[in-house]
Amino acid sequence: MIRNYGNIKFYTGCKLSNGIIRGNHRLLEFSDRDLVRYESPLHIRPLGKKIVNRKLIETCDNFRPDLIIIGHCDLITEKTLQEIRKLLPETKIAHWFLDALWAPRNIARLQARMHCTDSIFLTTGGPHLKQFCTGKNVVSYMPNPCDPSWESHNNAEKKEFDRDLVFCGVGLETDYRYQLLVNLKKDLLHTLRFDTFGILGGTPVWGQAYEKVISKSKMALNLNREEGWPLYSSDRLSQLIGNGLLTYIWDKGDMRRLFNDEQVVFFKDQDDLARQIRSFHADDEKRQHIAKNGYNHYHEHFSAQRTVQYMIESTFNLPYSQDYIWSDEIYK
Repeated sequence: MIRNYGNIKFYTGCKLSNGIIRGNHRLLEFSDRDLVRYESPLHIRPLGKKIVNRKLIETCDNFRPDLIIIGHCDLITEKTLQEIRKLLPETKIAHWFLDALWAPRNIARLQARMHCTDSIFLTTGGPHLKQFCTGKNVVSYMPNPCDPSWESHNNAEKKEFDRDLVFCGVGLETDYRYQLLVNLKKDLLHTLRFDTFGILGGTPVWGQAYEKVISKSKMALNLNREEGWPLYSSDRLSQLIGNGLLTYIWDKGDMRRLFNDEQVVFFKDQDDLARQIRSFHADDEKRQHIAKNGYNHYHEHFSAQRTVQYMIESTFNLPYSQDYIWSDEIYK
């Protein structure tokens, strides 16, 4: 992520890299997006793409990995992955994917990868995953991972904040979240300090500015563009709970399979959400109790190290060495 110059503070790929190292595995990173610029003659992107794909094959031949884990590396072609499989037939290829399945483009991207990978891991669960099974691969849910060096704050232990409630997420007026937030701000106007970033005219925050917002917020809303997809959430969930913010999530999408009422706050509608926000705002001891439980639960069960180990064991069809609470969400 050289090209971002430190402006991305919570990136799943970096957390997974940490998880690989924490598990005492040897790691070599390969960034298609950085290298395409470095290798491009006169910065001509199509030429750089061809070179980068060739360099990935060369790198794999030199490094001889047991497992290749690819993320959202759209510059790497399926042809390249097939060539690597021929070159290194014992090497497995796993693919992690964070984007939502309600977008047809994302389904097409996964369908292109399904025939040249041994496993696919998505932050969505349920029967939708079966469409990416080939009879030779495994397709599974994976949680949005956290890592103690990235989720380095614990707001459950704090009592002084710049704001009481926060929502960060880019959205237009057509987004259902827009009107929900408008109504919620009116409802809570004289009750607490509520800031929104990236929506309702609020400027989006990234990098250090985003981390500062997170570190100085008491409670947070985890609102996805669509709700009800099994176990789906954006990676915002790991950033909020993993930093000890009391987090409010819709009581939809089977999320109670991952959390209980002692770890997060579930709400059923706007009125229920507003009522619970007032309740926890008025009872800081109760807020800290649930936020602490959520923080501990997330770092124990959804750490990047644990998630990576699950990916390894699922890809190589090994017995599970730990109790992965999502392990029934796997399809073959």
